[in-house]
Amino acid sequence: MLSPVFPEPVTSLPEADIPLKGVKAYLSQADTHQIIFMAFSEDVDLPEHAHESQWGIVLEGKIELTIGGETRLYEKGDRYFIPKGVRHSGKIFAGYADITFFAQKDRYARKER
Repeated sequence: MLSPVFPEPVTSLPEADIPLKGVKAYLSQADTHQIIFMAFSEDVDLPEHAHESQWGIVLEGKIELTIGGETRLYEKGDRYFIPKGVRHSGKIFAGYADITFFAQKDRYARKER
């Protein structure tokens, strides 16, 4: 399931505990934010939710996001931004990989081994 898009320095980071099926995610933790490197082996529906601001860049595959009521398909090379508190949902397609910045230090915990 591991996507070859991430090199060893990324895959040696702690895994993020993300409650979605088919995801392998690595966590870069800071005092004020998190950066998550994610790869999906299965299609996933994201229910509507909101949190602190989020910025991401698509490395592989595609994701359909509905941000504040506007739906758009994002593909390799596209960037997206979700402002703080804005409701959003989406569909992640198998083969998707991205780097996501969360302006929140505790969005995800480290996965227990």
